[in-house]
Amino acid sequence: MTAEQQIFIVDDDASVRASLSILLQSAAYQVSSFASAREFLEGLVPDGGCLIADMRMPSMSGLELQEEIARAGVHLPVIIVTGHGEVPLAVRAMKAGAIDFIEKPFDNETLLRSVERAVKVGRQLRDRAAETRAARAILAKLTVRERDVLGHLVKGRPNKVVAFELGISPRTVEIHRARIMAKMKSRSLSDLVRIVMAADEPAANPPIARAPEAPVPGAPA
Repeated sequence: MTAEQQIFIVDDDASVRASLSILLQSAAYQVSSFASAREFLEGLVPDGGCLIADMRMPSMSGLELQEEIARAGVHLPVIIVTGHGEVPLAVRAMKAGAIDFIEKPFDNETLLRSVERAVKVGRQLRDRAAETRAARAILAKLTVRERDVLGHLVKGRPNKVVAFELGISPRTVEIHRARIMAKMKSRSLSDLVRIVMAADEPAANPPIARAPEAPVPGAPA
């Protein structure tokens, strides 16, 4: 059983938790259920699957739970289960990032389709997050000057323009460009652009942890 097949149910109604667990287990999912949002949040760090949360619960609602998960940076898709008259809250939850909302009473096929979609979205979110971490790790290898040069290169500016903007020689830009390509294991400018886009941060703004500057032999800095 993979983490992607793990489904978390948070509902204060024991009968709902039991019926959902039986349904999902019959569809080959691994199920963990919780009577409250607080119980779910205590020490739990999900790495796959999805969460089914009731909108109306004591202490913390499904919407509040969803918001707490988002603040924690956990990539866990949320399906909100709502009762009659709660659709406006459910729409608010979807605007805040919920994958789906299902009104009670719901049929089994509707729920299973929603779970299947949520699991797929969760996989995509985690893949994207892993790609972002890898891209940022690559950018962290660059020096401040290399990050400056990279920021201009990915905007399509030629070496002479980059040199003028940074107050360095075109030859120095060429050397920095070669170093950037080597460190980022890139063969073309399009490769650099893809990495910068994956990192989801401005190329010209270096991260806090970055490589120290190295002198450029035979060229002014």
